Amino acid sequence: MTGIARGGFEGLDACVHCGFCLQACPTFLATGDESDSPRGRIELMRGLERGDIAATDPALIYHLDRCLGCRGCEPVCPSGVQYGHGLEAARSRIAGSRPVPGVARLALWALTTPGVSAVVYWFGRLLRAFLPRSLAGWGRIRFALGMLAATKYDGKRRYGTVWDGKSKRKNPTVSYRPLPSHTVQIFRGCVMQGLFSHVHDATIRTLGVNGHQVREVNGQVCCGALHAHAGLIDEARALARVNVDAFGDGDEPIVVNSAGCGALMKEYGRLLDDVRAERFGARVRDVTELLAGSAMKGPVAGEPLDLHVAYDPPCHLLHAQGIAVQPLKLFAAIPLLELVPVAGAAECCGSAGLFTLLEPEMSRVVLKTKIDRLREAAPQVVATGNPGCLMQIGAGLAAAGSAARARHPVELLDDAYRAAGRYE
Repeated sequence: MTGIARGGFEGLDACVHCGFCLQACPTFLATGDESDSPRGRIELMRGLERGDIAATDPALIYHLDRCLGCRGCEPVCPSGVQYGHGLEAARSRIAGSRPVPGVARLALWALTTPGVSAVVYWFGRLLRAFLPRSLAGWGRIRFALGMLAATKYDGKRRYGTVWDGKSKRKNPTVSYRPLPSHTVQIFRGCVMQGLFSHVHDATIRTLGVNGHQVREVNGQVCCGALHAHAGLIDEARALARVNVDAFGDGDEPIVVNSAGCGALMKEYGRLLDDVRAERFGARVRDVTELLAGSAMKGPVAGEPLDLHVAYDPPCHLLHAQGIAVQPLKLFAAIPLLELVPVAGAAECCGSAGLFTLLEPEMSRVVLKTKIDRLREAAPQVVATGNPGCLMQIGAGLAAAGSAARARHPVELLDDAYRAAGRYE
């Protein structure tokens, strides 16, 4: 282990100010302000570490708060700057010098606290059952309603010409072929379990078809990603320790279907500076990694679905985890499904954890660019593998009057397997 003496600031040392990152930064493209670019923010963060800039400096806080943390700058950096680690360290130092905004604290309490979050999610599921998609809009309240509506699972709505909505049950008795031969553990998380449990169901079914038996793990908690992004590193570490203990010291893969969760969980070793946590991180796999297989042959083929899909790779899957090809293998296993190219698909949608709540103006500016491009491409479905992205893009599509829906890639494979009779 390398230690955590500098807390992540060391990740910025490689920066040589080349500027390759500028055109990869959504906020710089939106504002044209160097201080809203990775290069500009790195200078601010270096000043913070040296003590030249106070952690309470208004300009420092303003420009770092406006960073999405999408890490889109990292893959284009020829020097290998670990921008995300530096941002995490800077936000932690700021959080130690001033109170975390009340809205952020309230959101974290409501969404991630055991017991409390169960009540919040129960109420959210109750509300969304009666929430029409047409209520979505660009204002704070209507956009929030659109985000909640985007989490709704409609068991009768299917896309493509194969599924008729009648021949198969919504939750069939699972009898997978072939029989599972490998055991994996599933991480359920907080938002995914509270609002996207149908994605967990699809994950379990599709993995079963591909030879993986999913085992539940008691005692797991929130991954801590939202806390880390807010600068609450000690709270993120406390949650990480609980999860490391809950999942034990075995070698079974830990499947995650939320890109943001997976990105942090793979870095538990760095977060905790602990060998046991490092081993835990090495076991974490995004669901598309398991479905694609180690040989990248892709999952078992499903029934054809005549469907136009735009794939929007989550930032913390593509940039943070470097997973690009595996989701495409999943789509390739669905005959007739056509991937629709969309300009700038790899750019952030503006969700970025709590960013959409704390910085709504910048969040919407970034999102509208993506929505305009999606409307031009006109897919039936926008597939993305992160809950925040599903909610953000889903709300944006609804607010823009688009009929397209946001869905998790695993849901589409699940549809193809159900239509093929895999669950009978």
